[in-house]
Amino acid sequence: MKYIEKNPIIMIIIGVIGISLSSIFVKYSSAPSSVTAAYRLLWTVLILSPAVWGKRGVRQELLNVDKKTLLLSALSGVFLAVHFVLWFESLYHTSVASSTTIVCTEVVWVALGFVLFLKGRISKKAVLAIGITLLGSVLIAFADAGGENNLYGDVLALLAAVAVAVYMLLGRVVRKNTSTTVYTYIVYVACAITLVIMCAFSKASLFAYGYSAPVVGLLLAVFSTILGHSIFSWCLKFFSPSFVSASKLCEPVVAAILAGILFAEVPRMLQLIGGALVLGGVYYYSRIEKE
Repeated sequence: MKYIEKNPIIMIIIGVIGISLSSIFVKYSSAPSSVTAAYRLLWTVLILSPAVWGKRGVRQELLNVDKKTLLLSALSGVFLAVHFVLWFESLYHTSVASSTTIVCTEVVWVALGFVLFLKGRISKKAVLAIGITLLGSVLIAFADAGGENNLYGDVLALLAAVAVAVYMLLGRVVRKNTSTTVYTYIVYVACAITLVIMCAFSKASLFAYGYSAPVVGLLLAVFSTILGHSIFSWCLKFFSPSFVSASKLCEPVVAAILAGILFAEVPRMLQLIGGALVLGGVYYYSRIEKE
């Protein structure tokens, strides 16, 4: 552990690989998106529960959460569930490169939501960054317009980005008075419950698709959630938020390389240009936000 603390860049690399594997794992699930997502969150809650309930301070805070915080956290979990279903479904209709890049536009929707609903302000530079990002998304959509269902997958990825932006905005409000551990746990529980309900309403049984869904769900929980997003939170102890945020932009690149090797998905030139604009716009915005 001391070696890792002296070389924390190792954890950044592990985190990037972890989140990049998410889209790859989903491709191997034979179950509907809601079932795969449900298993991911059920496994995540199961893995995290001993640590949450086993710590007295965390347990007491969790049991004393007020109704407003509980409601907003649960609502945040609902939008996270919607995000997972939409994004997982998009991966069945468009390329990994297009889907993961478009999902990265969540920063744009968070910024717009911050202005529209939380009465925040953004600079002219931020508006330029948002414009660049949206232009990149349009180019990706245009490149995919001729493919079978590709444009539909791009739209789903865009809606997934909007859903996760709402989740982020709700978290911004709740976390003012709530620890990250308690907030995250409530969100994950609410997300898992929502996904199970979605499966029930769509008549998608959790047990009708063999071992692929629970195995993929476990891989997503371990690698993409715990060894992915959670590691980035740990890395904030050693790196600036802007560096950590920028490192996440490696996800579409690594995911696209893996998809090219495993699924023979080779991005077209217009996709590459659009992807570069999206990632460049998001990176530029992340730098502006920290000024």
